[in-house]
Amino acid sequence: MSSHNAAQYNAAKSGTFKIGGDIEINRLGFGAMRVTGKGIWGEPSDHAESIRTLKRLPELGVNFIDTADSYGPDVSEWLIKEALHPYGGKSVIATKGGLTRHGPDIWLPVGRPEYLIQQAHKSLRNLGVEQIDLWQLHRIDQKVPAKEQFDAIKSLLDTGLIRHAGLSEVSVADIEAASKHFKVATVQNRYNLVDRTSEDVLDYCAKHNIGFIPWYPLAAGDLAKPGSLLDSIAKKHNAAPSQIALAWVLKRSPVMLPIPGTSKVKHLEENVAAVDITLSNEEFSALDAEGSKVFKAA
Repeated sequence: MSSHNAAQYNAAKSGTFKIGGDIEINRLGFGAMRVTGKGIWGEPSDHAESIRTLKRLPELGVNFIDTADSYGPDVSEWLIKEALHPYGGKSVIATKGGLTRHGPDIWLPVGRPEYLIQQAHKSLRNLGVEQIDLWQLHRIDQKVPAKEQFDAIKSLLDTGLIRHAGLSEVSVADIEAASKHFKVATVQNRYNLVDRTSEDVLDYCAKHNIGFIPWYPLAAGDLAKPGSLLDSIAKKHNAAPSQIALAWVLKRSPVMLPIPGTSKVKHLEENVAAVDITLSNEEFSALDAEGSKVFKAA
C-alpha cells in the first residue's frame, strides 16, 4: 500500500464509541508506546519519523491516542505535545499512571495515592492540557490497599483534573471493586486473536458499556503462518495477516477500542487501512474458533 492512496483511509470507518458516555471517538485509536526509544526508554532513534507519525493521526481520522507517563518515561507525552498541541478538539489523549521506570523494559507498580496524584499533575503539564480526558491506573499496586488507589482516582475526578477514569490489566472483580468508588469508563487489557485471557472482562465491559482497549491487538502468533486460515483469508482480502487480525478484533465487539502502535508512518497507514476490511460472519467465526484453539493449547 503506497502512501499515495493512503488519503482515502479513515479511522472513522471503524465506527464510534462514547468514552464515559460523552467523549465520542473513532474506535480505531493509536497506542503511543512505540514512539519512544528501545525498551520504551528514552528518546526515539528517529525523532522526525515519530513526529511525522503522530502528525499523520488526525489526517487519517485517528482521534484517540493512548499514552502513559511511564513511556519513556515522559517522552511519549512530550512528543504528543510537540506534534499535536494545541489539540483543537481533534485528538482525545488518554494517559496512564502507576508504573515507575528504572531502565529499559523495567516496569514497577507504585500505587501510593500521593504518587498517583503527582503523576496526573505531571501528565497535565507534559501534554499541555488543563484536564486529562481519560486517565487510567496502569496497574493496581498489590502493595497498597486497592481502596486507597481508587480513592485517589476519585479525588482526581472530583477536582476536575481528569474527566474520566479507567483501569488496566484488571479482572471483573477489580472493575466491580473500583466501581464502588468511581465510574469505570474504560478497561485496558491484553487481548487479541490468540490471547483470550480477558474474554470475561470484555463481555462484562460490553454489558456495561465500558470501553475495552485491547493492547497488543495485532498479535496472531502461529495463526499467521503461510498456508494458515488467517493467511488464506488475508490473501483473499489482499491484506496483511495483521490487518485481518485487527479487523477481527474490531468486529468482535462494539465496545472494542484497539490501539495498534508504531513509530512509522507506513505501518500506521497499513493499520488504518484495516478498517476497510469487512470480514464475513463465516470468516469471523472460523478465525474465532481457530484463535480459541491456539489459546487453549498454549
